[in-house]
Amino acid sequence: MKYLYGVAILACLVLWSSCRNDFETVASTGSLEFSRDTVYLDTVFTNIGSSTYNLKVYNRSSDDIHIPSLRLSQGQSSNYRLNVDGIPGKEFTDVQVLAKDSIFIFVETTLDINNLPGSGNDFLYTDQIEFSGGGSEQKVELVTLVKDAVFLYPADLGNNMYETLTLGEGEDAYEIEGFFLDDTELNFTNEKPYVIYGYAAVGSGKTLSIDPGARIHFHESSGILVANNGSIQANGLPSADPDALENEIIFESDRLEPDFSEIPGQWGTLWLTNGSTNNSFKHTTIKNAVVGILMEGNDGNPTTETLRLEDVQIYNNSNVGLLSRNGTIYGENVVINNSGQSSLTCSLGGSYEFNHCTFGNYWTSSFRSFPAVQIDNFFPISETEVAVADLIKADFTNCIIYGNEPRELGLARVEDPTYLFNFNFTNSLIRFEDPNGDFEDDPLYNFSNTDFYTSSILNADPAFLDTTVNNLNIETGVSAADGIGNLNAANQVPVDLNGTNRGSGSATPPDAGAYESVEVPD
Repeated sequence: MKYLYGVAILACLVLWSSCRNDFETVASTGSLEFSRDTVYLDTVFTNIGSSTYNLKVYNRSSDDIHIPSLRLSQGQSSNYRLNVDGIPGKEFTDVQVLAKDSIFIFVETTLDINNLPGSGNDFLYTDQIEFSGGGSEQKVELVTLVKDAVFLYPADLGNNMYETLTLGEGEDAYEIEGFFLDDTELNFTNEKPYVIYGYAAVGSGKTLSIDPGARIHFHESSGILVANNGSIQANGLPSADPDALENEIIFESDRLEPDFSEIPGQWGTLWLTNGSTNNSFKHTTIKNAVVGILMEGNDGNPTTETLRLEDVQIYNNSNVGLLSRNGTIYGENVVINNSGQSSLTCSLGGSYEFNHCTFGNYWTSSFRSFPAVQIDNFFPISETEVAVADLIKADFTNCIIYGNEPRELGLARVEDPTYLFNFNFTNSLIRFEDPNGDFEDDPLYNFSNTDFYTSSILNADPAFLDTTVNNLNIETGVSAADGIGNLNAANQVPVDLNGTNRGSGSATPPDAGAYESVEVPD
């Protein structure tokens, strides 16, 4: 027993801090150090909570200290919230910090722009964390930009129930949280950002028009749905400032903090249901969705465009960038990159024409088993049933199809030859490596067959400038896509995605892809 008692005393001496009931501390004398002088809580929408940010407070001295007063300058009226070493509040006293140690302060805010002084759609809200003691005071600034917005959301039906949309028919019918836009909501302007909760639906016979420079933000599991015989017209314009993109239409999530700027899968999709018609996206960026655009079917006339894409960028989608099932799509100067499955999927047949487009896939967030571009004329609808439709055409001219996998083109057709499977790649750069000859007997991958492949190049580096940040510009004199384009197609799309002239009317071949090559300084 004496032995055990002695061990207990020894342990207490060795583990001094864990055996002490209190600390003898001295007051802080203004010598605290901080992990940052200003905590920027970035930009938030009115009434939407910010992320949690942290500040580390260091005691570099050899003494255990206490901070007599730690508070927000605006006290209890401040719109910031603190958590100091696990304790929430806005004002604290005698906060202890051990010698050569530190504590964490966590900061959040939720702001209502209507309750803030001043006017306008943006307001810079600030406060300070004050550290007082020993006759001195230290401060850390807090800064948040709050934006006003137009909020669109399903009606609250009470009992935690919200308005829903019914999709499908009969036994296949199901509901999603959503609502139909009324006639006064069918024009999105650039005056304020839009924040959408649930699916905002465009009704039959209605058109949602989106003005140049509009910004549309989606909450988790939200998006836009265009019903049968409805349309969406998102027609942006070229921008003078390539950084501000003042005339570009942008679809993204409602998380504005930089840490969320490139995170895939933050919202649902732009859902163009079967029968929707006359859909158009020009000078538009779509990013961070599950599926960027989901095109389900056509408007009943497979020879007319149901979706037109001009100068469109689609990035960071957790599943597919552009997914079409039996759609009719025309695209030019389209760039898609960084998709968890395929960047472009043309499934269940349809009719497609893409000129001067770049389909890259450099996804690194998980294992990817799909190619950058997948084309087929069937779709499984149950364990025993498969829907089949004609692939009327899938024509790619002056395009790049590349990525970080050996085979970035996938082609699959049903055995029944009565169903059409027409496709052609002209003056395009394609990655398709088959070192073991797994596909050498598949006629769809006979790259010498000019019915399928015309003047196209395999497995040569496009030399994209930086795929990690979706910069799929190419370098002059280095890119294999430099100067391999077809002149006739370039005359149809005379200006690239940067606004650079492709040399229409000249004898110099254009580059493949959405961009003309650029000089890169040494």
